[in-house]
Amino acid sequence: MSPLISAADLATALNEQPPPVLLDVRWRLAGPPALPDYRSGHLPGAVFVDLATVLADPPGAGGRHPLPEAGRLASAFAGLGVSDGSAVVCYDDDNGSIAARAWWLLRWLGLGRTDPRQVRVLDGGYAGWVAEGRPVSTEVPAPRPGTLTARPGSMPVLDADAAGELALGGVLLDARAPERYLGETEPVDPRAGHIPGARNAPFARHTGADGHWRPPAELAGHYRALGVTGPDPVGAYCGSGVTATSVVFALEYAGLRSPDRPAALYTGSWSQWSADPERPAAVGTESERA
Repeated sequence: MSPLISAADLATALNEQPPPVLLDVRWRLAGPPALPDYRSGHLPGAVFVDLATVLADPPGAGGRHPLPEAGRLASAFAGLGVSDGSAVVCYDDDNGSIAARAWWLLRWLGLGRTDPRQVRVLDGGYAGWVAEGRPVSTEVPAPRPGTLTARPGSMPVLDADAAGELALGGVLLDARAPERYLGETEPVDPRAGHIPGARNAPFARHTGADGHWRPPAELAGHYRALGVTGPDPVGAYCGSGVTATSVVFALEYAGLRSPDRPAALYTGSWSQWSADPERPAAVGTESERA
């Protein structure tokens, strides 16, 4: 019941009827826009999904990429060809950290409630597909609209208060790069640092040098070392709630969390937390502050 699908298995699935809906979720924090990349080449039949306008509501009190309104999001996915019975595969440039946002949102809406394999992420992403010599296309499809019912709530979310409490009393994982977690730099958000008590779990460590996901047992060992060792609550956050979804994904892929008991996501993440001057920002490592 892995939420990850290989290029070989996807190629087989694309020859079945109906084939899975392919969502191209390429995006870069610092730009440039990924739509030109999609137009230059994408998996045959894939539709482009803009993260800023489809997979998030406008920036505001909820952070840089707030959780979208459920009805609007379901309508947007339906317009891309997703229905209640669809199988969906999401992909990005390589490591799945952006595709996981679409995976998480579809699961949050209720797709895959009875069969989590309905929504998966392509291992290696577009780069891995191309590296295997598989076909790409520049044709922009016109998907037949689907019917997707919005049943939000299948994936747990945290607000700022709950995230702060979890960081001090449980396990809250910060998916950002170490230098941002440590407070050495902050290129995007109001203040540098991290939520006090959070543990750094950079999303970039989910994959190997070849861009493919590390084996589940290896990831399980990685996260156990960070304190994910039992049934206690676990949450994740990042800069704006995008790459932290890959931590939620990784914990399920590694077998440390089940589809019916996933880790929680702090959707506002550091962009929301750091914008509130009343909330503390920690710098350095926990051992340095002890």
